[in-house]
Amino acid sequence: MKEKVVLAYSGGLDTSVAIKWIAETYGYDVIALAIDIGMEKNYPAIQQRGLDVGAIKSLVIDARETFVKEYVFRAIQANALYEGEYPLATALARPLIAKLLVDVAHQEGATAVAHGCTGKGNDQVRFDVSINALDPKLKIIAPAREWGMTREEEITYAKKHSIAIPVTSESPYSVDENLWGRSIECGVLENPWTEPPEDIYGYTKSAKDAPDEPTYVEIGFEKGVPVSLDGNVMDGVSLIDRVAELAGGHGVGRIDNLENRLVGIKSREIYEAPAATVLLKAHRALEALAFSRDQQRFKEIVTQTYSNLIYDGLWFGSLRYDLDAYIGSSQRFVTGVVRMKLHKGNAVVVGRKSPYSLYDLSLATYDEGDVFDQRASLGFIHIWGLPLTIQAQAQWGNQPE
Repeated sequence: MKEKVVLAYSGGLDTSVAIKWIAETYGYDVIALAIDIGMEKNYPAIQQRGLDVGAIKSLVIDARETFVKEYVFRAIQANALYEGEYPLATALARPLIAKLLVDVAHQEGATAVAHGCTGKGNDQVRFDVSINALDPKLKIIAPAREWGMTREEEITYAKKHSIAIPVTSESPYSVDENLWGRSIECGVLENPWTEPPEDIYGYTKSAKDAPDEPTYVEIGFEKGVPVSLDGNVMDGVSLIDRVAELAGGHGVGRIDNLENRLVGIKSREIYEAPAATVLLKAHRALEALAFSRDQQRFKEIVTQTYSNLIYDGLWFGSLRYDLDAYIGSSQRFVTGVVRMKLHKGNAVVVGRKSPYSLYDLSLATYDEGDVFDQRASLGFIHIWGLPLTIQAQAQWGNQPE
């Protein structure tokens, strides 16, 4: 009996070629596993394509709800943005896919799992590290990292073996998408001086073609999790889909980023993240209303650490679980509503309210009703600046030669 391998199958070029290549190279029976995390794909067709290429079994798992509840919501609560730009859509999905690969391998009695990542990208690290954390006994096969074929050679291989693929030499973009965002790379985008052509975008309109009138949306949060849109309670998947539709229609969420890959090279990445752009801005605005200054400052440190560990493929490490405990505690009072204005490529916070707001109008106002005791400031300034005053008097005018 042949050994079995579970392949993370997207239906695209790399993984379609991989089914045939793994069978030829390793002699394994291949089980194709397609995972729906919000991609706009024809999954029955992808499932059939896996069988047509040579998989002994082709499975599809709808993991959208799990992705949102267990991964995206945590990222929102953490304000996760890699290097302040990338909302981590692809990076967030990889540990979930790895977990499902391992789960299906156990169910099917497979001794190996496989993915379509190259040796130059971040995803190979995310998959391998996650799989090893969950079950180090499973063998990991990465055909694109092993076979040494260029993209053109893959296309030629696919044609030679009559493998139907949705990529041609004339349209060589590599696209990854899910509920939280879409990434586009390869082709002319590899030149960081080249403006991205309009035809690469799928989630967002060009700002110049967006409506002249803005759209206002009100996003309700409970303990840092978005739960309603314009007063209507919605499940996470539906809410994110709707925000993405509204924001994308106004050209919101386009990101052209030169980022530092985990493997040590810089990479030009184009992202579309309309829902992430809006929801992360809204969440951060609500935290500003409910957090003290010290909480905000410390949360920035946590945000950077959390974002880096997602990007670096360390989702299943102890640090993430520890940070989740802190973040969960920090979100106890992050409840309220944020009003966002969507217009010509911009998402702007124009209103926020919370039953736990630390904003006190009677203290902040300069108009009638001001209760702030300005006389108290003199003593505060004296005590606050006393260390600096002492140091200046003792040292700055008396520096050694």
